[in-house]
Amino acid sequence: MDLLNTLVEKGLRRELPTREEALAVLATSDDDLLEVVAAAGKVRRQWFGRRVKLNYLVNLKSGLCPEDCSYCSQRLGSKAEILKYTWLKPDEASQAAAAGVAGGAKRVCLVASGRGPTDRDVDRVSKTIEAIKEQNEGVEVCACLGLLSDGQAERLRDAGADAYNHNLNTSEGTYGDITTTHTYADRVDTVHQAQAAGLSACSGLIAGMGESDADLVDVVFSLRELDPDSVPVNFLIPFEGTPLAKEWNLTPQRCLRILAMTRFVCPDVEVRLAGGREVHLRSMQPLALNLVNSIFLGDYLTSEGQAGKADLDMIADAGFEVEGTDTTTLPEHRGGGCASVCGGGDAAAAETPAETSSEVPAARTDLVAVRRRGAGTDLAPNA
Repeated sequence: MDLLNTLVEKGLRRELPTREEALAVLATSDDDLLEVVAAAGKVRRQWFGRRVKLNYLVNLKSGLCPEDCSYCSQRLGSKAEILKYTWLKPDEASQAAAAGVAGGAKRVCLVASGRGPTDRDVDRVSKTIEAIKEQNEGVEVCACLGLLSDGQAERLRDAGADAYNHNLNTSEGTYGDITTTHTYADRVDTVHQAQAAGLSACSGLIAGMGESDADLVDVVFSLRELDPDSVPVNFLIPFEGTPLAKEWNLTPQRCLRILAMTRFVCPDVEVRLAGGREVHLRSMQPLALNLVNSIFLGDYLTSEGQAGKADLDMIADAGFEVEGTDTTTLPEHRGGGCASVCGGGDAAAAETPAETSSEVPAARTDLVAVRRRGAGTDLAPNA
């Protein structure tokens, strides 16, 4: 397919596709889906090899948010039956983070509901960052606390934060339909503040909120212009008790096309498969590893995710490897210094086969379980 050849060539050169090309990816048929995944996979492997970065969320303060973001179970007026609690103490947050690090997470993401932090909140989170860094050598810490005020990004950086997350979520043209208590421009400003303070910027989107293909392309192109180091792609989890509870618009195939389009537009950034992957990709999750180079491990803020061990098994079974703390995620031209691992930036490197081990993996005897239900028993079958 000429479109895919063109997009691969542009991705290997870090050249921006046209809007028409990005829209065409979203319009491809299910018959062409594997070709789309394979093409975007070439771009992914050029810049990130077969490494998968693991990230772990710690919800520092859950629920009771004064903002009215329609997608959020923690929003003002939400009737979703989620956990609600005030700030975790630094040692509690550090203990929670340690569980993720033990499971292989390279980055811990500290999230708190609310419009934005007070100066006292920044002090509290700073102590939490210091506690996590003291107990977990080499771990990255990303803060996600809402809209920042002047000087707060610098204070988080000085406390040891490596990154700051604030998603654009949807296109500028449709933002007012999703949220009214703050603006799209407010979000862009916070990302700029993080970047100006020397923090690695993390900003992404939520798909499945009833947006059009043009809206998806708009927000991904805006992210390319904003130039964050990582782009989380969330798929809406339609919580009962929120305005978007009935928005079940996604199929696994559409999710894969959205991820592929994001990779073509943002070829050399950390594209992260985030919230909702289990709900919408389901058994197609392993295919998505050909498009993304980063996932969240385990649970999310207010919903349960796939078990951490299942995530690790999925990565290994699909032929990928967990990225270690001794490896820099980003390519050298983005300050990553990992040309020997990620590929040096030329098209030939993408086609160079990696060395394979001749060692045969140990048999997974733990997967064999004697059936105790169904035919011949009084228990219902596992069907």
